[in-house]
Amino acid sequence: MKYLIVGLGNIGDEYKETRHNIGFKILDAFAEASNISFSTERYGDVARGRVKNKQVVLLKPSTYMNLSGNAVRYWKEKENISVDHILVLVDDLALPFGAIRIKGRGSDAGHNGLKSIAQLLGTDAYPRLRFGIGNDFPRGCQVDYVLGNFTLDERQKLSTRLEVACDAIRTFCLAGINIAMNTYNNK
Repeated sequence: MKYLIVGLGNIGDEYKETRHNIGFKILDAFAEASNISFSTERYGDVARGRVKNKQVVLLKPSTYMNLSGNAVRYWKEKENISVDHILVLVDDLALPFGAIRIKGRGSDAGHNGLKSIAQLLGTDAYPRLRFGIGNDFPRGCQVDYVLGNFTLDERQKLSTRLEVACDAIRTFCLAGINIAMNTYNNK
Protein backbone atom coordinates (compact mmCIF):
# COMPACT_ATOMS: atom_id res chain seq x y z
CA MET A 1 0.00 0.00 0.00
CA LYS A 2 1.09 3.51 -0.80
CA TYR A 3 0.30 6.77 1.00
CA LEU A 4 0.64 10.40 -0.08
CA ILE A 5 1.45 12.70 2.84
CA VAL A 6 1.09 16.35 1.85
CA GLY A 7 2.40 19.20 3.97
CA LEU A 8 0.86 22.55 3.07
CA GLY A 9 2.91 25.71 3.09
CA ASN A 10 4.34 28.45 0.91
CA ILE A 11 7.73 28.30 -0.77
CA GLY A 12 10.35 30.97 -0.19
CA ASP A 13 12.58 32.01 2.69
CA GLU A 14 10.14 34.74 3.79
CA TYR A 15 7.57 32.04 4.65
CA LYS A 16 9.89 29.34 6.01
CA GLU A 17 9.31 29.90 9.74
CA THR A 18 5.70 31.10 9.57
CA ARG A 19 2.74 29.44 11.23
CA HIS A 20 1.17 28.86 7.81
CA ASN A 21 4.09 26.56 6.91
CA ILE A 22 3.54 24.05 9.70
CA GLY A 23 2.70 21.39 7.09
CA PHE A 24 6.19 21.76 5.62
CA LYS A 25 7.74 21.68 9.11
CA ILE A 26 5.94 18.45 10.03
CA LEU A 27 7.09 16.79 6.79
CA ASP A 28 10.67 17.98 7.33
CA ALA A 29 10.63 16.43 10.82
CA PHE A 30 9.10 13.21 9.45
CA ALA A 31 11.69 12.95 6.66
CA GLU A 32 14.55 13.60 9.08
CA ALA A 33 13.29 10.95 11.52
CA SER A 34 12.88 8.52 8.60
CA ASN A 35 16.34 9.32 7.19
CA ILE A 36 14.97 10.31 3.78
CA SER A 37 15.49 13.50 1.84
CA PHE A 38 13.52 15.65 -0.56
CA SER A 39 14.29 16.32 -4.19
CA THR A 40 12.65 18.92 -6.38
CA GLU A 41 10.24 17.34 -8.83
CA ARG A 42 7.12 18.44 -10.67
CA TYR A 43 4.86 20.63 -8.51
CA GLY A 44 7.02 20.39 -5.40
CA ASP A 45 9.64 18.75 -3.24
CA VAL A 46 9.12 15.00 -2.96
CA ALA A 47 10.61 12.30 -0.76
CA ARG A 48 9.91 8.58 -0.84
CA GLY A 49 10.27 6.16 2.03
CA ARG A 50 8.61 3.47 4.07
CA VAL A 51 6.72 3.17 7.30
CA LYS A 52 7.32 -0.51 8.01
CA ASN A 53 5.70 -2.28 5.04
CA LYS A 54 3.88 0.81 3.71
CA GLN A 55 5.29 3.06 0.99
CA VAL A 56 5.02 6.79 1.62
CA VAL A 57 5.38 9.67 -0.78
CA LEU A 58 5.94 12.98 1.01
CA LEU A 59 4.99 16.14 -0.88
CA LYS A 60 5.68 19.80 -0.16
CA PRO A 61 3.85 21.60 -3.00
CA SER A 62 5.69 24.42 -4.76
CA THR A 63 2.42 25.83 -6.08
CA TYR A 64 1.81 28.20 -3.15
CA MET A 65 -0.98 27.47 -0.72
CA ASN A 66 -3.92 28.63 -2.85
CA LEU A 67 -3.04 26.22 -5.69
CA SER A 68 -2.09 23.17 -3.61
CA GLY A 69 -4.75 21.08 -5.33
CA ASN A 70 -2.73 21.05 -8.57
CA ALA A 71 0.18 19.29 -6.87
CA VAL A 72 -2.01 16.91 -4.86
CA ARG A 73 -4.02 15.82 -7.89
CA TYR A 74 -0.87 15.33 -10.01
CA TRP A 75 0.93 13.17 -7.41
CA LYS A 76 -2.24 11.24 -6.52
CA GLU A 77 -2.62 10.27 -10.18
CA LYS A 78 1.10 9.75 -10.87
CA GLU A 79 1.53 7.42 -7.88
CA ASN A 80 -1.95 5.85 -8.26
CA ILE A 81 -2.95 6.59 -4.67
CA SER A 82 -6.56 6.46 -3.53
CA VAL A 83 -8.08 9.52 -1.85
CA ASP A 84 -8.40 7.70 1.48
CA HIS A 85 -4.61 7.16 1.48
CA ILE A 86 -3.86 10.88 1.24
CA LEU A 87 -3.14 12.78 4.45
CA VAL A 88 -2.96 16.59 4.23
CA LEU A 89 -1.07 18.39 7.01
CA VAL A 90 -2.40 21.89 7.59
CA ASP A 91 -2.38 24.78 10.07
CA ASP A 92 -5.57 25.51 12.01
CA LEU A 93 -6.45 28.80 13.72
CA ALA A 94 -9.38 27.24 15.58
CA LEU A 95 -7.11 24.93 17.61
CA PRO A 96 -4.77 25.93 20.42
CA PHE A 97 -1.07 25.81 19.62
CA GLY A 98 0.17 22.24 19.11
CA ALA A 99 -3.26 20.56 19.27
CA ILE A 100 -3.82 17.90 16.63
CA ARG A 101 -7.13 16.94 15.03
CA ILE A 102 -7.32 14.21 12.42
CA LYS A 103 -10.45 13.94 10.29
CA GLY A 104 -11.42 11.79 7.33
CA ARG A 105 -13.32 14.58 5.62
CA GLY A 106 -14.63 18.05 6.28
CA SER A 107 -15.04 21.58 5.10
CA ASP A 108 -12.11 23.78 4.19
CA ALA A 109 -13.01 26.11 7.13
CA GLY A 110 -11.83 29.04 5.02
CA HIS A 111 -8.39 27.52 4.38
CA ASN A 112 -7.46 28.20 0.76
CA GLY A 113 -5.13 25.21 0.49
CA LEU A 114 -7.86 22.79 1.57
CA LYS A 115 -10.33 24.55 -0.72
CA SER A 116 -8.03 24.08 -3.72
CA ILE A 117 -7.50 20.39 -2.92
CA ALA A 118 -11.23 19.71 -2.57
CA GLN A 119 -11.95 21.50 -5.85
CA LEU A 120 -9.35 19.57 -7.83
CA LEU A 121 -10.00 16.17 -6.23
CA GLY A 122 -13.73 16.73 -6.60
CA THR A 123 -14.37 15.80 -2.97
CA ASP A 124 -13.82 16.98 0.60
CA ALA A 125 -13.60 13.34 1.73
CA TYR A 126 -9.84 13.19 2.08
CA PRO A 127 -8.02 12.78 5.42
CA ARG A 128 -6.35 15.74 7.02
CA LEU A 129 -4.27 16.41 10.11
CA ARG A 130 -4.94 19.87 11.47
CA PHE A 131 -2.15 21.31 13.62
CA GLY A 132 -3.25 24.10 15.95
CA ILE A 133 -1.50 27.44 15.61
CA GLY A 134 -3.79 29.28 18.04
CA ASN A 135 -5.57 32.55 17.40
CA ASP A 136 -3.90 35.09 19.67
CA PHE A 137 -4.26 38.11 17.40
CA PRO A 138 -6.31 41.33 17.43
CA ARG A 139 -9.37 41.59 15.21
CA GLY A 140 -8.43 42.19 11.59
CA CYS A 141 -4.87 40.88 11.96
CA GLN A 142 -5.42 37.24 10.97
CA VAL A 143 -3.21 37.37 7.87
CA ASP A 144 -0.31 38.93 9.78
CA TYR A 145 -0.68 36.29 12.50
CA VAL A 146 -0.83 33.31 10.13
CA LEU A 147 2.12 34.62 8.11
CA GLY A 148 4.00 35.54 11.27
CA ASN A 149 6.63 33.50 13.09
CA PHE A 150 6.01 31.36 16.15
CA THR A 151 6.66 33.00 19.52
CA LEU A 152 9.70 31.99 21.59
CA ASP A 153 7.47 29.92 23.88
CA GLU A 154 5.89 28.15 20.87
CA ARG A 155 9.30 27.47 19.30
CA GLN A 156 10.45 25.85 22.55
CA LYS A 157 7.46 23.49 22.49
CA LEU A 158 7.40 22.90 18.75
CA SER A 159 9.82 19.97 18.46
CA THR A 160 7.78 17.91 20.95
CA ARG A 161 4.55 18.66 19.10
CA LEU A 162 6.19 17.84 15.75
CA GLU A 163 7.17 14.42 17.15
CA VAL A 164 3.54 13.77 18.10
CA ALA A 165 2.41 14.79 14.60
CA CYS A 166 4.98 12.42 13.07
CA ASP A 167 3.73 9.59 15.29
CA ALA A 168 0.18 10.38 14.12
CA ILE A 169 1.29 10.07 10.47
CA ARG A 170 2.86 6.67 11.18
CA THR A 171 -0.30 5.51 12.94
CA PHE A 172 -2.44 6.71 10.02
CA CYS A 173 -0.34 4.65 7.59
CA LEU A 174 -0.11 1.52 9.76
CA ALA A 175 -3.44 1.37 11.59
CA GLY A 176 -5.80 3.60 9.62
CA ILE A 177 -7.61 6.84 10.19
CA ASN A 178 -9.99 5.68 12.92
CA ILE A 179 -7.21 4.52 15.22
CA ALA A 180 -5.19 7.64 14.40
CA MET A 181 -8.17 9.84 15.32
CA ASN A 182 -8.85 7.94 18.54
CA THR A 183 -5.20 8.04 19.56
CA TYR A 184 -4.20 11.61 18.68
CA ASN A 185 -7.26 13.86 18.61
CA ASN A 186 -7.10 14.50 22.36
CA LYS A 187 -3.36 14.13 22.87
